[in-house]
Order: sequence, then structure tokens, then C-alpha cells
Amino acid sequence: MSDFLMPSLGADMDEAVLVEWQVKAGDTVHRGDVIAVVETAKGAIEVEVFEEGVVEELYVPVDTTVPVGSPIARLATQASVAPASQTPAEPETAPNASVEADRQLEPSAKPAVEVSVKTEKNDRITQTPTTPPERLKASPLARQRAAQSGQSLAGVTGSGPQGAILVGDLTSTAQQAPAAAEPKGEKSHAGFNPVEMRKAIAAAMARSKREIPHYYLATAVDMMAATRWLEAYNANQTPEKRLLMSALIFKAVANALRDFPEMNGYFQEGTYQPSPSVNLGIAINLRGAGLMTPALIDADKLNLAELMTNLQDLTRRARQGGLRSSEMTRATITITALGERGVDSVYGVIYPPQVAILGFGKVSSRPWAIGDALAVRPVMQATLAADHRVSDGHRGGLFLDRINQTLQDPEQLNQPAHQEPES
Repeated sequence: MSDFLMPSLGADMDEAVLVEWQVKAGDTVHRGDVIAVVETAKGAIEVEVFEEGVVEELYVPVDTTVPVGSPIARLATQASVAPASQTPAEPETAPNASVEADRQLEPSAKPAVEVSVKTEKNDRITQTPTTPPERLKASPLARQRAAQSGQSLAGVTGSGPQGAILVGDLTSTAQQAPAAAEPKGEKSHAGFNPVEMRKAIAAAMARSKREIPHYYLATAVDMMAATRWLEAYNANQTPEKRLLMSALIFKAVANALRDFPEMNGYFQEGTYQPSPSVNLGIAINLRGAGLMTPALIDADKLNLAELMTNLQDLTRRARQGGLRSSEMTRATITITALGERGVDSVYGVIYPPQVAILGFGKVSSRPWAIGDALAVRPVMQATLAADHRVSDGHRGGLFLDRINQTLQDPEQLNQPAHQEPES
């Protein structure tokens, strides 16, 4: 037997509301299957399972607030029947720095979940193998706006994926209605709250500045070669297949990280753990309601077209709902790019337990020395904030220079994915 715990979906998450079960007792699940949907301060996230087995019991009813690390279901897995001398493999998720030691359970203890919905003596809730009631599909922002305006989502025709209701599907009257006052101390579960999101982000950033000894570096990058290559490439593509400059920048970062493992991993419990995968956490603006940093998984193994497609898909799902727990937990480094907002440079705050964050500003025309001559070139400012417990300015400088040099030869960015040599 194996208890499935509420995962930590980021350093700024302490709890989540379980809003939908997508399995029932008796169902067989496989690695990567979505078993539940939870809502955090940053929106609705699909929770995946990382073991194969059979769902034996669902401990937690829908619309329950569950602390991180608390059991929400029981699975009968292959690991459950393995010999005692064998240690089951750990789930392939990012390290969880927020699970406290006092949440550990004795093997024989019956798990109990501290929930906001009181149950008699805190007994388990057993889900009978019946089809759960269908829950309206709607983006977190649509739920929030509907709750503020008092509009019911029932009867609203959704224009999103699988008929999901988006904020644009709500009536203009509902969108313009003033927000209803929320009773003091009461928490709304109708969708994520931008105020709560800002609190969660602030808590994580305050922890970062308190615990992580940051150092900062910056460099100017001549983007002439990248700009010319991108213009030539897009001239031969249909509009939907054209690339953005961000695809080249992100790919250059991913390739550079192969040779700078001290920038790509997690610092946890006093020890640095480099990651074998390069998963770029991309800061995505949620259109006036905060931001999220889901991961582009294995970005170094993608060609530019694949990376662009995955980036567009990730951005769409971050804003409409539908991100997976693996995308919220597996980022190994964060990138924030504010060039489209007219920003020249940005110095980020490291998102724990990561150890580095890169910032990229806008590409703008600036005077640039070429030999003994002065020319006007498209130039971009790149910055790095890194953890002094893991690296120093020497390696950080080399890392930024590698990104710079890679962008001077953009053609090689579109070569086949890097292959590890066979032993």
C-alpha cells in the first residue's frame, strides 16, 4: 500500500483546495495519469501520479483544503508488494523544501487530514466506485470574475479547450459588476484570488532574499546575428510556424546549462543537487492577475520549432488552466524576459530551491564598437542572479558569456538535439 500525498507545487504553496477527483476507487492508474485537480493561490493545477497501481481509497472529499504533505488517497502499487529489502524509487518530481518533519506518519498509523470541512472524529472519507458529479470546466480567472459578479457559470457556453469557460465568455455586465465583499477571514474557493497570489509570491521571495546569498552579473549581447537569422527563417515559414526571439534565447540558455550544472538544480537541506534534466521555468504573466513559472521540460533536447510550440502551449494553459503538477515542480532554473514590456534589464530573485534566475530585457538599437569603428547594433541586456552557496562570479560570468557566444551562431541552435555519447 502507498499513500499519495498532496504535492508541493512551489515554495509559495502551503495548502491547496481539492476541486475535482478524476479517478474513483478501483480505477487503475499509470505513471503520468492525472488523478485530481487542485486550486492554489496561482490557479487550477492537474495533479499527476508517478506510480502504477490501483486506487484503493480516496481520503479527501471535493472542496476540501488540504495541507502540503497530507495523504489524499491510497494506492496499491507494485512497490507495495516489493521485498522489504528493496527501496522503492522516489517519484520523479522536484525536491519539496516545504514538507515538515512533523508531517511524517508511522507506517501503521491511519492517516488523517486536517481539512476545512469538519468530519466526525476526522475519519477517512471513502469514495464509492460511482461516477463523480461532473464539474463545470472553467479557467480560474473566469471562476474568480463570476464569483465577484455573482454570475452563475451554469448555462454559459465555453469557448476554451473541451468547452472550458473563459473570462471572455462571461457577459459584459458580469465583468463590469463590482466585486462582492468577502466576509472577513473567509476564503473563496471559486477561483484563485489575485491578492492571495501576491501574498504567496511575496512569501516565497522574502524567504529567498532571507536564506539565499545572491550575487548579480550583467552583460550586453549583440543580437545582430540572431536578428538576421530569425528574419531569414521566418520569411520561409507560414505565420503559425514562425519563431519569436525568445525561442532562440531560451534554447541558448538550455544548451549552455549542459556545461554549467551548478546553475541547474536544487539546494535542499544544506546540499546542492544538480539536475540531470534541463527544465526551464518560464515566468508567464497572467494578464493582470500575477504570474506563474511552469517548466519547459527537457528544453535542451528540443529543436527551435518544438521549443516554440511547447512554449505557446505552456503559455496558453498557464492563462486558461490545465497545467500539470510536473510542470509546476520540475523547473531547474527560472527565466524572466520583460523585453516586450519595454524593460531594458531585469534582476530577478531566485525561486527556492533553485539556485539561479536569468533576466532578459528588450532588444534595442545602441552604439556598438566593432574593431576601431562605431556602429549601431541591436543589443540586449542579460542578467544573472545566482546562489553563492553553489557558484561564484567566475563561473557565473562564464555562463553568461556562453549564452552570448551561442547567440552569435544561431544556426547551430536549430541542429538536432544533443545526444549523450554511448558508454
